[in-house]
Amino acid sequence: MNKLAFFEEKLVKTLMYLSVLVVVYCVVSVIGAILQRGLPVLSWQMVSEVPGGGFFIGGKGGFLNAIVGSLYIVGGSTILGLLIALPVVFYLNVYLKPTSRFAAVARLAFDALFGIPSIVYGAFAFTLMVAVGMRASLLGGIIVVTIMIVPMLIRSMDEVAKNIPHGLLESSYSLGSTRIEAIGIVLRQIAPAIATATLLSIGRAIGDCAGVMFTAGFSDHIPTSLSQQAATLPLCVFYQLTAPQQSVQDRAYAAAVVLTLIVLVLSLGGRLIMSHFNKNKV
Repeated sequence: MNKLAFFEEKLVKTLMYLSVLVVVYCVVSVIGAILQRGLPVLSWQMVSEVPGGGFFIGGKGGFLNAIVGSLYIVGGSTILGLLIALPVVFYLNVYLKPTSRFAAVARLAFDALFGIPSIVYGAFAFTLMVAVGMRASLLGGIIVVTIMIVPMLIRSMDEVAKNIPHGLLESSYSLGSTRIEAIGIVLRQIAPAIATATLLSIGRAIGDCAGVMFTAGFSDHIPTSLSQQAATLPLCVFYQLTAPQQSVQDRAYAAAVVLTLIVLVLSLGGRLIMSHFNKNKV
């Protein structure tokens, strides 16, 4: 029996090592392919200028419009998504009982919404925009990405909030705390979860292509208002990769390098924020 248990432990450990190696190999291969083709053609002109005439067929200029458009959409949708998700999380975990059927149904609904592809959200938002007479714009891109990331934000934060000891809230109520004051306690405990959920949402939002294709449109200029169309880096990569010219395809990889660097910087910043908030946990 001991030999069998020893063999099982070795087998499981070997499988775990192999799984880690496969994941690392895939990540390194993807990043390596992007850097190999993107870095040689990446220049300051590409990240500091908007597209010139015939940019997508080999003309001069850069994709600053796509960088700024992506940051606009990600920033706006993340802020709006948190403003929607946080009250829902507080309501589910502070105002409702742990055994509430409504909370269970709500969590099931958010799980279902979490798995819906982005193109479905894009088609849904586009239908609504057509119904109200709204054209493709920066605002449309922010709205569809917000709808897409809200379920992710809610479920990521809710899973942590559910594990907060119920005695902690009961103790605060016994000392005369109101529900609003109890929300402050929950907020301190789920602060790292907020940072993690925000990172996951930013990663999905900045990499979305199908949803914003329907709603944000595309423009060679940096939008100056919410009613103007906006380009994004994923769309910039998509349009350049479909070009027949090799030089244009290489610039798509340069845009992918910039997109990867932005995600990396945001991830490192999020890690620093999480390490700070972890000090406040009970």
